[in-house]
Order: sequence, then structure tokens, then C-alpha cells
Amino acid sequence: MTLHLRWAAITDQGHVRSNNEDSHYAGDNLLVVADGMGGMAAGDLASRVAIEAMSVLDVPIDNEHQMDALHKALEAANGRIAEQVVADPELQGMGTTLTAVIFSGTRAAMAHVGDSRAYLVRDGRLNQLTKDDTYVQMLVDQGLIRPDEAAGHPRRSVVTRVLQGEPVSPAYVIVEPEAGDRWLLCSDGLTAVVSNETIEQEMLAASDAKSCAERLVDLALRGGGPDNITVIVADLTPVD
Repeated sequence: MTLHLRWAAITDQGHVRSNNEDSHYAGDNLLVVADGMGGMAAGDLASRVAIEAMSVLDVPIDNEHQMDALHKALEAANGRIAEQVVADPELQGMGTTLTAVIFSGTRAAMAHVGDSRAYLVRDGRLNQLTKDDTYVQMLVDQGLIRPDEAAGHPRRSVVTRVLQGEPVSPAYVIVEPEAGDRWLLCSDGLTAVVSNETIEQEMLAASDAKSCAERLVDLALRGGGPDNITVIVADLTPVD
């Protein structure tokens, strides 16, 4: 059985930020979210450059070539960010998170770096597929703080690994998709405000991808919208 993506994507500046440093891409074979850092135009540029480099993956890719394709596209994205910094040294320090999933219809492959996230709802349960590359997640992993303390930690926004033009080792995951799967890719403008429990409730309750994405963004805005918010929701449906 071959599965098809039905997706909806929304991005919002939020209530506090003066610009939107998030970028995203959604297509028949590819979903990507990137959250830029570096201030003003630099963050915009980093995330946009990364998305442009990844967008070439929105074509049919055989299962055995998925990981190699992801790796090459991320290398290209990182290299283009490095080129921008060389051309304009004032951009030094800019970077972007990146979470990308490519679908073949029978397999999904994911690459992740930073604190944007990917979730999968299957069998009535929300599964977080990514681990945040952040200082507080490192403290949690080392047993120095409890998971429930991470959300209120003063250094919760410190990201330890991003695409920044320097060598980086993304995390890669293979998922065998099933009909009825609902995916969520999002920037931390959602997850820093809306709990996993609430995200799960909304992902299970919404009848379609568009209404689900709209509801999640609305909840982040109602929670203060302190950061840019980007949400992609995608349902996997069978195709003859």
C-alpha cells in the first residue's frame, strides 16, 4: 500500500518578535521546518538558505537512497550558510535549526538538528521523534534536572547544535509509515508554550490537517506568542 501526504502549513510572527526568522517547506514528498538564529536578517537568511537547499528533495526518492539524499542536502545547506558568512563577516554566528522528513510512500526518513521538533500520532498516542539539541536537555540526560524543570529553566533557549556553517552531526531516523499516521513538524514557538499533553489532545481531536495546524498556532498565540511559530501537520492516507 502506498501512502500519500495531505498537509497544512502555517507560520506566524507571534506577538513579541519584530520579524519571523522561521522558514518551512511542505510538498508531496518533503516536510521541513527551520528556525533561524542570529538576530534580524541573519536568522531569516540562515533558515531561508537551509530550506532552499533542502527543497530539492521534494521528488520521488527510493528507500535505499533516502538517508544519503538527506545527508547531502544538509551538507549543502550547511555549506551555503558558511558561504554567506564568508561573503559577509557581519553574519558570523547566524545559524538555523532544521527538521526534515522525506516520504517515499512506503518509508519516511528524518534528519534533525536543533530544537525544532517532529511528532507522530499513531494508535491514539503522540510520539516525539526528535530530541532537543539544547543545554537543558543535556542537563536532563545527565540527571541534573528533572524533565518537568526544563520548561522553566533560565537557559532553556540555549541550543547546542545547529546548522551554522561548521561541521555538525544531525540525528537520523527511519520510520515505517502507516495509514492514519498524523505528523507534526514545528518550531519551538509552539512547544515552548503548548505542552505535549495539549498537543496530543489537539492532534487527536482535529478532523483534518488544516484545522489542526490552525488550532495549534492559535494556542501558541493565546499563550503569549513570545516567539515565531511554525507548524506543519500532515496526514498519511492510502492511495490506490
